[in-house]
Amino acid sequence: MTDLTSLSGRAALVTGASRGIGYGIAACLLGRGASVTITGRKEPELAAAAEALAADAGVDAGRVLAVPGNAGDADHRADAVEQTVARFGSLDVLVNNAGINPQYGPLVDADLGAVSKIFEVNVVAALGFVQQAHRAWLGAHGGSIVNVASVGGLRPTGVIGAYGASKAALIKLTEELAGQLGPGVRVNAVAPAVVKTRFAEALYAHDEDGVAAGYPLKRLGVPQDVAEAVAFLVSDAASWITGETLRIDGGSLVAGRHG
Repeated sequence: MTDLTSLSGRAALVTGASRGIGYGIAACLLGRGASVTITGRKEPELAAAAEALAADAGVDAGRVLAVPGNAGDADHRADAVEQTVARFGSLDVLVNNAGINPQYGPLVDADLGAVSKIFEVNVVAALGFVQQAHRAWLGAHGGSIVNVASVGGLRPTGVIGAYGASKAALIKLTEELAGQLGPGVRVNAVAPAVVKTRFAEALYAHDEDGVAAGYPLKRLGVPQDVAEAVAFLVSDAASWITGETLRIDGGSLVAGRHG
């Protein structure tokens, strides 16, 4: 019987993957048989992540490519895509995970430069990666895209409103792209709640047990929770799913929580 979840022979590009959710996604895709390119801003940290990914998966180091750079930089996006196709011979899977959140507090007092930066990285850069990947490979050969959004894009967040608005835009972008790029390219999103990463520490570190108690599943997420969902969505097991945003939130929204 054919294993529809296998990614053997495919090449994936995962942005923002030196740690946290992106690293977990890269590890999961690698474990399913894909070759993986990872990106991140800090070159030493990214190189260490690439080495660890290959070692942990027990695969040849040549199956993991690290391309350092800022997702908001158009030249970096072009370079990451070009290097992926050159190294692996294809680019079948794109996961837009890179994201930032330099703005906290009421939006009426927000620094507009910070807000612009959030949208530049969380939304515009994601579209930029899609454009590059589509021109280089996906448009002619097909494949799958997953955008990492947030439950903050589904409900008001309070103190991280600009981040939530950017993730709402990313969810809408996912739907628009799914309609425009089918049937060859499927485009979906995942919307995690609080996942235990350095990026989200400010949301739970003060009282992890207390925060987790508000979730019906009584725990916070871990990167593997998101990674397994992404691996499913990019596989042939999800071949009739596009334009979907999958909540991965421990039941937070049904419990009335905002994250």
